[in-house]
Amino acid sequence: MPAIRRLSAKPWIWSYLGMTLVWLATTIHSGGTGGAQVLTAALSFATFTVIVGIGQMFVITTGPGNVDLSIPSTISLAGVVAMKVMEGSDDLLVVGLVIALACGLAVGIFNYLLIRILRIPPIIATLSSSFLVLSTAIAYGRGLKIKPPPLLADFTTAQVWGLPILALVVILFAMAMSVLLHRTLYGRSVMAIGQNMRAARLAGIRVERVRFLTYTLSAVLASLTGYLLAGFSGGASLNMGQEYLLASIAVVVIGGTSVAGGRANIPGIWGAAMFLFLLVTMLNTFGASAGIRLILTGVIIIAVITTAGGDEPQR
Repeated sequence: MPAIRRLSAKPWIWSYLGMTLVWLATTIHSGGTGGAQVLTAALSFATFTVIVGIGQMFVITTGPGNVDLSIPSTISLAGVVAMKVMEGSDDLLVVGLVIALACGLAVGIFNYLLIRILRIPPIIATLSSSFLVLSTAIAYGRGLKIKPPPLLADFTTAQVWGLPILALVVILFAMAMSVLLHRTLYGRSVMAIGQNMRAARLAGIRVERVRFLTYTLSAVLASLTGYLLAGFSGGASLNMGQEYLLASIAVVVIGGTSVAGGRANIPGIWGAAMFLFLLVTMLNTFGASAGIRLILTGVIIIAVITTAGGDEPQR
């Protein structure tokens, strides 16, 4: 049928199909109970992956070799600094947010300077940066045991009609970022650079300014995640961003963004984030070990990258 063919051509549909199948398998295995609770939990935890995934998506869209590996350490630094600044006080809620975002801004600028001025490949630059950022977080937040302000904790865990409020806010945020990607000069410039950087430069696009804004955006979204995650989990820890290194890349790739650059997809990030959480839930339900979960996630990422390999634009 034409409608089915058009739907199957959408790159984001496969992440939602996988999410649905995994959820059905988990629900059936548990005897048909707890399906709604599993979806609510998936929405809650996927929210943080979506935020960092959107930032990573913009970076990856600028072309092959562009990836931000400093995301986990930025999450940890922003969470630790914000919690220490706020010291559990609702009065300092906004101050903590501004400080957290400032941390992300500083990391993004530093990443770009390594790439632009020192001519270090982005993967190496952001990986090197991550060690410095994490070291700063360790020096600043060692032994930190400060609870988040009650208002922040309530906001990140509150629900309405069984749906997490934070997830609803991030859905609106993702819609806004989709407009930024497809309807603004900046978003179109990002995709043009990913398709062919030389052609984009000849067309008058200020390539380096766009790349600067992209790496800064990724780091700022990572710092926002650290701030919100600290409120959600009851405080900040130095390893709180560790799981988002693989996850931020996985949701971008599984969600339909081309690893070759030049083609991005925001709706698919939500489906992929939900899919990854539900996959882990299913494997836990089936009694699979942590090693099996990691292997299966890696196999899925490799399969998707291999499938997308033929879509690389000519340069």
